[in-house]
Amino acid sequence: MRFRNIVVLTIAVLALASCSAMKKNSGKPDSDNASATIIGKKWQLIEIGGKAVAGQVNGKVPFLKLEEKTYSASAGCNGIGGELTFSANGKIKFAQGMSTMMACPDMSIEQALSKALITADNYTLSNGILSLNKAKMAPLAKFKLLEEKQNLSGTWELDYISGPRIAFEGLYPNRKPTMTFNTADGKVNGNSSCNNYNATFKTDGNKISFGPIMSTKMACEGNGEAAFFSTLEKVSNYNINENTLTFIMGDIAIMRFKRK
Repeated sequence: MRFRNIVVLTIAVLALASCSAMKKNSGKPDSDNASATIIGKKWQLIEIGGKAVAGQVNGKVPFLKLEEKTYSASAGCNGIGGELTFSANGKIKFAQGMSTMMACPDMSIEQALSKALITADNYTLSNGILSLNKAKMAPLAKFKLLEEKQNLSGTWELDYISGPRIAFEGLYPNRKPTMTFNTADGKVNGNSSCNNYNATFKTDGNKISFGPIMSTKMACEGNGEAAFFSTLEKVSNYNINENTLTFIMGDIAIMRFKRK
């Protein structure tokens, strides 16, 4: 009888311990699940430093896009980006990376966003609003979900390329490179500023890769065509913001096109 009572008591203690553990674990935030609700999406900047941000800055929608380990953003001028780290309890860390170096009429929002990203150490998502915060102070920046239409179809004309030391106008004094995408067939063709070319391409989300490029063989002056083809081979991701197509290598914007 005494042995039976000991067994019953042991079972009861184990049951209570298990229940306690379940309650403790149920209240523990899951950083992976939390971050999954915001990554792979594009967020429009609506407030910075407590002040509302216009729907467009320099004619472009200011945004932030988060991936599992990287981020990209623009506040109406340059493309910025870098490495991104999520950790438990809504913690987040943005590492400063490379950016394009264009000068635009209004740089204030871009400068404020860059500072907010590097300063932020946590995020919250409430009623569809993503906030980047420092400790428990007022939000540094607020964003709302931006519905994207990532439509590559059509013709695009190059208006920025990174790498060459020659100015863009010097690389392409007479004709800018173009790309025409046929998304149904997975094919692209265009002009390199000199020769006509064609290739295949594949996309997976915002990732993109190109097959071998075949082109006509006219002799070309300058380094524009070579710069275009060699840079195109380095592209790993793409982003479309209204009528602007940006090609990205890792977290660096290396080519930019305008829809024709």
